[in-house]
Amino acid sequence: MRTTIEINSRLFNEAMRLTKARTKRELVELSLEEIIRRKKVERLIDMFGKFPLDLTSENLSKMREEE
Repeated sequence: MRTTIEINSRLFNEAMRLTKARTKRELVELSLEEIIRRKKVERLIDMFGKFPLDLTSENLSKMREEE
């Protein structure tokens, strides 16, 4: 999908530096994946109680397989 958006250059450059993303597309995809991961963790916390979770993608995959 193609789209045109205005992005704060300071934020974009810092994110590129921190993630070591090689392309703009890679940075956007990494960012979207992280947002999705965090929202899923928030949803799990809401479902199972209020405690900090330190979940990895492998742990989440195992939990999904067990359902």
